[in-house]
Amino acid sequence: MRILIAEDDTTSRFVLENLLNKEGHEVAVALNGAEALKMLQQPDAPRLAILDWIMPEMDGLEVVRQIRQQHTERPPYIIMLTTKAEKADIITGLRAGANDYLPKPFNAGELYARIEAGRRMIEIQDALADKIAELQQTLEHIRTLRGLLPICANCKKIRNDQGYWEKVEVYIRNHTEADFTHGICPECAKKLYPELYP
Repeated sequence: MRILIAEDDTTSRFVLENLLNKEGHEVAVALNGAEALKMLQQPDAPRLAILDWIMPEMDGLEVVRQIRQQHTERPPYIIMLTTKAEKADIITGLRAGANDYLPKPFNAGELYARIEAGRRMIEIQDALADKIAELQQTLEHIRTLRGLLPICANCKKIRNDQGYWEKVEVYIRNHTEADFTHGICPECAKKLYPELYP
């Protein structure tokens, strides 16, 4: 998985990058908040980001707020990794839109576990977004019966978009997902089988 690290401290950034590379992740690096925001706004942005709170140009909290204002279909999973470890700080970070919060110094095993949780959440989001896109595409392809339909007053055939006349059931089958099963209504049954209806 491609992960963005936004960390201005060289040592912290080096440690994080090596830990993630060791786990087989592709790492993108931002040295400040403004750079992180720009990278997260790209079409091919990493789906998971680990942000420090205190950074030059723009802090991690502001990066989170601006990303959450964009309402994208596939938002990034954001982990705040910071020395700000008070309960009030954690609440502030999560309320701003961070998905997870990990105080420094951190345990590598805990970081891996939280990244794995993020990966699972991203997979769920992607599956949901794919289903929504599939439904939208299906709805676009379903041609609904709206407006005026040219219908023959005698045989009840409908003129299609190409100007040909089709039976009602053929037209509906071709323009919707409906299928037909045949039966006889009571009124027609009386006309066709008068002997059964005294």
